[in-house]
Amino acid sequence: MKETPREYHYLVDREGRVFHDGTEIVDPAVLRFFLLAMTRSEDGRYLVLCQGERNWFHVDDPALAGSPFVVQRLRLDTDDGGLRRVELLFAGDHHEPLDPRSLESEDDQLFCRVRGGRFRARFGRVALQQLAPFLLDQGEGSALVIGGVRYPVRAAVAAPGSRPT
Repeated sequence: MKETPREYHYLVDREGRVFHDGTEIVDPAVLRFFLLAMTRSEDGRYLVLCQGERNWFHVDDPALAGSPFVVQRLRLDTDDGGLRRVELLFAGDHHEPLDPRSLESEDDQLFCRVRGGRFRARFGRVALQQLAPFLLDQGEGSALVIGGVRYPVRAAVAAPGSRPT
């Protein structure tokens, strides 16, 4: 008789905090593992497999475009007031460099691609406040200038009835 794999459900809030049965997961190693091991199931849900167990991740507010990846803070490398580099900081102290070519906006929110472009991440409130002074709007839409190069913030394009992932 084949055993049914155990399943757990986690909730990711608007600031990228992860909860299980109402309790926040705060162990950095566990949070980092979840972000690095996350995949998408065939039906589009977020899944982490661990020792035969299925760990499903849900976003608590559908208006947040459904991504459990939330940029919580930024590490900004500046030079004479301009940006040289931006590092994205996530739950569990996972971090990776921003690919400024992947910036896009949707419904007054800012997004970028992470994990080699495989996932969409939403900028949380604090991260957006950190980046706001460096976002320019010169009549052609918003842009971020890094190292003297202007990177436009594209409007997100989604198929009818779906949201970008």
